[in-house]
Amino acid sequence: MKRIVLFLATNLAIIVVLSITLQLLGVERILDQQGVGLDLQALLIFSAVFGFGGSFISLALSKWMAKRSTGAQVIEQPGNEVEAWLVETVRRQAREAGIGMPEVAIYDAPEPNAFATGMSRNNALVAVSTGLLQNMSRDEVEAVLGHEVSHVANGDMVTLALIQGVVNTFVIFFSRVIGYLVDRVVFKTERGHGPAFYVTAIIAEILLGILATIIVMWFSRQREFRADAGGAALAGREKMIHALERLAAFSGQSHLPDQLAAFGINGRIGRGIVRLFMSHPPIEERIAALRSSA
Repeated sequence: MKRIVLFLATNLAIIVVLSITLQLLGVERILDQQGVGLDLQALLIFSAVFGFGGSFISLALSKWMAKRSTGAQVIEQPGNEVEAWLVETVRRQAREAGIGMPEVAIYDAPEPNAFATGMSRNNALVAVSTGLLQNMSRDEVEAVLGHEVSHVANGDMVTLALIQGVVNTFVIFFSRVIGYLVDRVVFKTERGHGPAFYVTAIIAEILLGILATIIVMWFSRQREFRADAGGAALAGREKMIHALERLAAFSGQSHLPDQLAAFGINGRIGRGIVRLFMSHPPIEERIAALRSSA
């Protein structure tokens, strides 16, 4: 129930903020005042505001949402030796990676997993599951932490938000253009826009959205390879390989919320065409990439 409330509240806040922004920019309609043409400039602004606005508002709220959706508890003051080791390991790796010290948190989940999120390289959160601490050795956990710190150092969260914003913008823009053309050319609507505009725009947005998701997920898979290489540099190649081998036994068991699934080290399994929509490459490919780069 808490996750549903947080999801609705976040999306409501995004809609309110974007609506106010559009009003301030004076972009209140897509068709021109005469209703006989498409105002491409206004449409592009409209698309960019919604495309980038939603993406960056989600990024700005990512740490807050991550803590509340997973129940992650930030280690303010280490309460035991394990917590002290976690904080010190992240501190050392962050220093080596040249970033600010992230917040370190633990969340309750049975499967070994970890994620990093945050708005910038110097304002991030690195969280590990209780299952990770219970099922993996110190060397393996160190490698996982290195993987997550590398995500932060690489600026993956911001880059992913930029890519998502770009594809969102083009999905919104071209779906309206396609809807307009079908409405005018096929159904001969002369003023305003008829039902065909809305129906076609919705269908086009769904189809273009699927293509956009494939693009975003491709980038997500590439950044996993880079984060693995970064984890190997920070913790050691063999430690990173052993960590991935250990995670292989738990592949497909990620219980992270959907908005965080792409940021976990252990993703869901997908084969065939489904793989195009997976945020993580198969672990055996990640291990092979590390071995081949040795």
